[in-house]
Amino acid sequence: MEKKTTRLYFIDAIRAWAILMMLQGHFIDGLLDNVFRDNSNVFYSLWKYFRGMTAPVFFTVSGFIFTFLLVKSADVGLVNPRVKKGIKRGLELLCIGYLLRMNLGGLLVGEIYDSFYLVDVLHCIGFSILGIIGIYLITSKLNRMWLPAILLTITLLLFIAEPLYSKWTYTFLPDAIANYFTKTNGSVFTLFPWFGYATFGAFVSINFTKFKNAKYLYTIAISSALVIGLSLIFFSSDFFLTFSRFTGIQLFADIYFNNYLFIRLGDVFIAFAFFMLFRQWLTNKTLLKIGQSTLSIYVIHFIILYGSFTGLGLYQYFHHSLSPTVVIFGAIAFMIVCSFSALLYEKHKLELKAFIHKTLKFVWTRLEPSLKYALSRTRQLILKLFGFVKN
Repeated sequence: MEKKTTRLYFIDAIRAWAILMMLQGHFIDGLLDNVFRDNSNVFYSLWKYFRGMTAPVFFTVSGFIFTFLLVKSADVGLVNPRVKKGIKRGLELLCIGYLLRMNLGGLLVGEIYDSFYLVDVLHCIGFSILGIIGIYLITSKLNRMWLPAILLTITLLLFIAEPLYSKWTYTFLPDAIANYFTKTNGSVFTLFPWFGYATFGAFVSINFTKFKNAKYLYTIAISSALVIGLSLIFFSSDFFLTFSRFTGIQLFADIYFNNYLFIRLGDVFIAFAFFMLFRQWLTNKTLLKIGQSTLSIYVIHFIILYGSFTGLGLYQYFHHSLSPTVVIFGAIAFMIVCSFSALLYEKHKLELKAFIHKTLKFVWTRLEPSLKYALSRTRQLILKLFGFVKN
């Protein structure tokens, strides 16, 4: 009999796989010479397809994990401790997302570059967590079926309506807000449709929690995921085309011509099926720790590759200039460096935070007298300027 555990290790394994795929994907996509980007090359096409799975899987898993912890609590509504933690986490991700796009050189000259306002994966996941919390609170006093029903409905609406809202430019909004909804200004991700993957992960999580003690949970879950996943990948496009012809609604034909959302959702199902199938062998401690350290890995990779804060990153020096051999070995080294650095940080996180706190306190005790004196002199000068103090 399989040992019961409160932690779903296969989810940590999926997160580890997704973050490693993201590392190599960003490295290769950013540094591989354009000459070698040949879609007719089977190896490049396979890499490109599997790279496209990373974000859908990551968003789905993020929604799954947070909701799994949220609904596991016996407390409901605002008294649920996971609500407060989730709000804190969501805001933290938003802050980190903006910090990573900050350039210290620009700040020194009093300028904030437009890239600071662009939206990336952390912004979207942060808002996705806040959105799931909002839906949870709204439905907390209703029948339990409302929460999964609304989550699934949001996913379907966002995916089906994508051909419509993807054309909107949101020029009536300030760029900082519009960047959450359009890629026109350079945002990598937008809240819509990616929030749909997070809500779908939340939907799956609720059902998984509901049947967590079922005898044949994994047998049914794996077989269902395989059937649904393969159906979405190979038959969803034809379904929307047929449905468009039957109803005469152009929207479904538009989905057929760019059916990436439902196909990628099928990839998510296949990924879940694979990791659930081999869950008993995916228990390596290092692998699981990588899956539990995705935020640290993401931050470190952003600094090394894109040059957060300093503007000095690999992207600036080797952008689209490396050969396949160099970029492959470079990607492997990049994954190792980022993962090792993150695990080292997580191991000594408390000591580092204590050291930083102690250093800031030391600096403050040295600067406080000078700052107080400067503020006092400034106050006197202002009062003198306006005639409140005579010479």
